[in-house]
This record gives sequence, structure tokens and C-alpha cells, in this order.
Amino acid sequence: MSDNVLKVSGLKVAYGGIKAVKGIDLEVNQGELVALIGANGAGKTTTLKAITGTLPACKVEGTVAYKGASLKGSQSFHLVEKKLAMVPEGRGVFTRMTIHENLMMGAYTRNDQAGIDADIATWYETFPRLKERSSQLAGTLSGGEQQMLAMARALMSHPDLLLLDEPSMGLSPIMVEKIFEVIRAVSAQGVTILLVEQNAKLALQAAHRGYVMDSGVITMTGNAADMLDDPRVKAAYLGE
Repeated sequence: MSDNVLKVSGLKVAYGGIKAVKGIDLEVNQGELVALIGANGAGKTTTLKAITGTLPACKVEGTVAYKGASLKGSQSFHLVEKKLAMVPEGRGVFTRMTIHENLMMGAYTRNDQAGIDADIATWYETFPRLKERSSQLAGTLSGGEQQMLAMARALMSHPDLLLLDEPSMGLSPIMVEKIFEVIRAVSAQGVTILLVEQNAKLALQAAHRGYVMDSGVITMTGNAADMLDDPRVKAAYLGE
């Protein structure tokens, strides 16, 4: 059996006459943290939404396999039952629910109450600000606090594959550092991660492998450490 957790083959996405993704291939293997980097508008978020079936009306071609089985026709809300979770760009917290209620929503596919309680305690320890505000409505949190909550909520489902879409966007440097500390820790625990991120340096420093996406195509792939040293990556994405 292949150790592919996610395998995307020949993926094309078109909105009317606009081709957002132009036939890409990528894979994420068991236990890997793979970074998908590229400029704004490269097609990275569209790729994640195609994987999860959360795109608006458009034409999608190609195959997406998760643990060897096609995701075609899967409703996005069934993916959590399959242990696939996504932290979307813009966080997507339930603004009219409290922090605690958001975390409980992340665990809605589980019925091990003692384990759920233990996980909530762990995330409150990881993100003390969430504990301090546990009864506060999520919509009143800062952007960084919402990002903490969105990550913790996704991880409450104990995913086998975690998709992260621009987790550092709009955050302060200190908050970005904390978020990436958690991403690295989750990866070290063996959770398979596909990370979409504009901050190429941080993403490649955390990742095992990387893909560069530009104008809807994959232009480069390789070992993340090697890509950090690649002159083309440095010039285009690292400001060096």
C-alpha cells in the first residue's frame, strides 16, 4: 500500500474562461509536512478548496485521492468523519459561539467525553488567551486569537490530514511565531499536514518538502531545505 495520504493528479479548475489551476500534480505522504508556496493569486487556495469540495460553481477536472480513495462526490462535511480537517483562510470561526463551544464543535464526530475534555485542557494550556476568554464570543477575538481557535478547533477532530490555508496572514510577528511553533509541534506528533503559505521562508523552514505554484501551475518541487537555498526561490519568494 502506498504511503500517500493525499494524491492530487491532473487537477484543473476553471471559473468560466479563467483557468485558476492548470493541471497540477502533488502528493503528501504519511507524517509529512508539505508546504505549497507562491504569490497571491497563484491558485493555492483554489487547490485546497478543490481538495475539500468547497469551491463555488466552477469546472473541476482531475483526481483527488485521500488514503487511496477518491474524494469525488464527497460532501465537505463528511471529510471530518474521514479525519481530514482544514483551517481556512480567514479562520472561519463560529463568531456567535463562545470559544469553548467552537472547540466542542471541532469534536462533534467524537464521543469520548473524557478525551475531549483532556484535549480542550491541552489547547487551553497551549493558548492561554483562549482559556482566559473561554466564555467570550469568538467574533470578539482578535485575528491572532481567532487563528489560535481555528487551529485548535480543527485539531479537536484528531485529523490524519490537516490542511492549513495562510495561517500567518494578517498576524503580528509574535503571533506568527506562536502559530508556527504549534504547526511544528503538531507535525512532530505525526499529523500529516499540507500548508499553504505566502511566508515562504517560515513555511519551508517548517516543512519536509515543498511545491512552488505560479499562475496555476507547479513550477518547482523538492526537499524544503534545498529549496530554501535555491537561488530562484530566494530571488522570487525570500527577498534575497
